[in-house]
Amino acid sequence: MAESNVDPRFEPEAWATLGFSEKVRISCEGYVQEGIALPWVGYAYHALKLALLVAGWFYFVSFTPGMGGLQDFSAWWAEGIAFQKAFLWASLFEVMGFGCMSGPLGGRMLPPHTSFIHYLWPGSVKLAPFPNLPLFGGHRRSWLDVVLYAALLFSLARTLVLPELYTEDFLPIIILLPLCALGDKTIPLAARVEHHFAMLICFLLSDNWIAGAKWVQLAIWFWAGVSKLTVAFAYVVPIMTANNPLLKNEALRKRLFVSYPDDLHPSLLAKGMAHAGTFLEFAAPLTLIFVTGPGPLQVVGIVWVLLLHGFILSNLPIAAVFEWNVLSLYAAFFLFVGHPEVSLLAVGSLPLAGYLLAALLVVPILGNLFPSAISFLLSMRYYAGNWAWNAWLFHGDSYKKLERIKRVAPLQFEQLEKLLPPADAVRTSAGYLAFRTMHLQGRVLGLVLPQATAGNPFQEYTYVDGEMVSAMALGWNFGEGHLGNERLLEVLQKECGFEEGEVRTIMVEAQPLVGNTLHWRVADAKTGQINEGYATLDELAARKPWDLGPL
Repeated sequence: MAESNVDPRFEPEAWATLGFSEKVRISCEGYVQEGIALPWVGYAYHALKLALLVAGWFYFVSFTPGMGGLQDFSAWWAEGIAFQKAFLWASLFEVMGFGCMSGPLGGRMLPPHTSFIHYLWPGSVKLAPFPNLPLFGGHRRSWLDVVLYAALLFSLARTLVLPELYTEDFLPIIILLPLCALGDKTIPLAARVEHHFAMLICFLLSDNWIAGAKWVQLAIWFWAGVSKLTVAFAYVVPIMTANNPLLKNEALRKRLFVSYPDDLHPSLLAKGMAHAGTFLEFAAPLTLIFVTGPGPLQVVGIVWVLLLHGFILSNLPIAAVFEWNVLSLYAAFFLFVGHPEVSLLAVGSLPLAGYLLAALLVVPILGNLFPSAISFLLSMRYYAGNWAWNAWLFHGDSYKKLERIKRVAPLQFEQLEKLLPPADAVRTSAGYLAFRTMHLQGRVLGLVLPQATAGNPFQEYTYVDGEMVSAMALGWNFGEGHLGNERLLEVLQKECGFEEGEVRTIMVEAQPLVGNTLHWRVADAKTGQINEGYATLDELAARKPWDLGPL
């Protein structure tokens, strides 16, 4: 391994002696200066992965005679089958674990993609939505689960190589994904059920599916905007921007915060950027909804979309949402430039209208009002800083008991230790600690930590973000904190047999749209819940990321 040139405080021996406040403060200072410090090869990998998505789309479209060539791209990009295959290919790409939250920016290196291996491995850990349901329940993957998932992959792949697509071609996929979901609720989330699957429903239920597809895409943007109507979003933009490896200007990085390094609340500049982002997520759908043909309104709407997704892509954000943003850009052009004349009122199918009403209106409303009950993905609350999340604290070497489960990859920090010099591995892991605690809701960690550790020094624990525990145990994760809650804690306790005090988990729920409090819980793997309470947004805003205990 090459010699490290990072801050000597990240040397493992020095780092191990530091308490919570010291670690978080050093981590935050380093994060503002250079983000998570991911090596450039990691970003190159994501560029290659995005190129694979685009190249794969060209390839699968080429099964239709006269289509798929780069030289005649302008002649076929707006054809219906090109759009259908874009979403079919994206569905396969995501459900196999090659999309969001995969690769180095998703905390996966060895290997960079785990989902399809995990889902095809009998005996691996799963989270069935109904644990006691015959055939589908339990917490270990059965051969039935494996066969259903394999059949889903086959059905998606089959449609991609067909020269023409008919409504009945989508039926096996529409049947198989809910069946897979009965066995493991992570699979529909991985398949992006709220976006990709919704598009497939449109393809199945209506000959004039473009109208339904327009409603799906408009809802994605609109509800993303609604999710930003929280003070928490002001913290997201400077944290995302500070992690941008293309932003070399140190002064500008520091200007994103009130007073670096002592006050890391978002500055006026950062708040202005956040408001601009919220504006774009509302402006895009509320402009494009009125587009019926070429003209200034169409141009303005597409400009909003380009600014919105272009800003996200240019920041190279944690979570690796590149493919989804590119797909959304293509959807905007196909639906509102390629087919502006299709009326939103021409859905033409009562079953589809009912589905769209439920999936695009009822579920997001309920998810925003009761976020503890519905996944943020189904609620379309993307990258708002208002997520359920959890922190796992392993006392001593107790995390090594996780080797007892069937897992494709170890915890993220263990992967980093194999790839990077010791100090660099600590530095990158610390970047994720900073990422969590700099967010407004992440400041619950310091508030509740003394209860979780029962007064023991933080140095005695290995801190692991719940995202990384879910990724290791379930083979997939994408900001869905509910995957790492009491259910997973109970499953891992059954498999690993932790002693009392060896694993403590802090779980935090999202803020309801009309509320200003966060519900938190502390649980022990063996004995269950220890305590719970509520924290107000004002209380959290008064804290610094490294504050420990009540102020």
